[in-house]
Amino acid sequence: MNFKAFFNKGFVILAAFLLACSFSAGAAHAAKSKLPSLYMGYIFTTHHTPIMVAAIKGKEFQKSGAYLEEMVPKQKFRLMNAEGKPLAVINLIVSKSGSETSTLFAMNRLDLGLASSTAFMSGIDKGTKMKIVCPLHVDGMSMVFPEGSKVNGYDDVAAAIKASKTPFKIGYHSPTSAPRIAFEGALYNAGFKVTGNPNDAEADILMVDLKSTSNLIPALLSKQVDCWVGPAPHPVVAEHKHVGHIGLDSRDLPPAGAWTDFPCCVMGASEQIIANQPEVVQAMTDLMTAASKWSNNNKKETAAISAKWIGVPAEAVEKSTIIYTTDPTENWIKGEAKFIAMLNNMNKFKGKMKDADITAAKPILFDFSFVEKSLKK
Repeated sequence: MNFKAFFNKGFVILAAFLLACSFSAGAAHAAKSKLPSLYMGYIFTTHHTPIMVAAIKGKEFQKSGAYLEEMVPKQKFRLMNAEGKPLAVINLIVSKSGSETSTLFAMNRLDLGLASSTAFMSGIDKGTKMKIVCPLHVDGMSMVFPEGSKVNGYDDVAAAIKASKTPFKIGYHSPTSAPRIAFEGALYNAGFKVTGNPNDAEADILMVDLKSTSNLIPALLSKQVDCWVGPAPHPVVAEHKHVGHIGLDSRDLPPAGAWTDFPCCVMGASEQIIANQPEVVQAMTDLMTAASKWSNNNKKETAAISAKWIGVPAEAVEKSTIIYTTDPTENWIKGEAKFIAMLNNMNKFKGKMKDADITAAKPILFDFSFVEKSLKK
């Protein structure tokens, strides 16, 4: 036997084995240490300005506990902690509506998302495993009539509805949007018969699904609807373009005073990411809390950031009355209770939320453990 050849061959085999083990261990370590790539939905609305501010201001929020480091403008960011350690890659996904956001959660396509609380309620009612982790803002919803309209306030709106010989057509951009639920619910509670059926000639009001915020102004110009309800900045943009007139703000809905500082959009997270990556949820909640405070204190720069991001006139955005906040105050909870009651009264819930009051709904809808820590910082 040629022992030299045997040992040489054995050495080559051993070396190859060790090299393979080294690659395997390296790949396993890389897989283990690789940053999670997560998806966060938001909508082109000034209701979601805090995420835009956080993306643009970047490291300026480091002291808050977290900040975003840009990878691809407006699309991809590293979520960093206060020490500059990366926690995750956040991919921002633009949704057309809260209803679409809820659907993407149901399809496991989103880990985090910004949308109306009513959109989250609707999805959770249907069984989607997600939670509302904090508010994002209050107010910022209006009813818009054609330019030249003299409607000004609730009494004028009620008079216009009563004077219409056919069901008064009110457009909305998404079935689960807060503007739709708030205005429809208030009008329903005021005694008007509301329908979504165009063949129901006996109704006082016909709610018309316009499918997207991009269809709001065209629907007004084409007279498809008598008016529409929508989120900021669309009402002020309609006025700025001289095609619309804000006839009623949500805070002026009946009964008087009940709609001031009313809830709208929130941040939500899948139950999976809450369980498996709580540090990411905490960091994003810290960041939204800091960005909300900054947005309130720097209104002109905030308007410039969101206007450029969304592509609307900054002068229009500056007129916004939105208050950004992640604090689920007692008043905010009362607003959510009103939403739940209205949705149940209108038979919108069919699953988990059916007949639930706010006490029963809290553990189903909310996980405020993260924002409670954020607000203490």
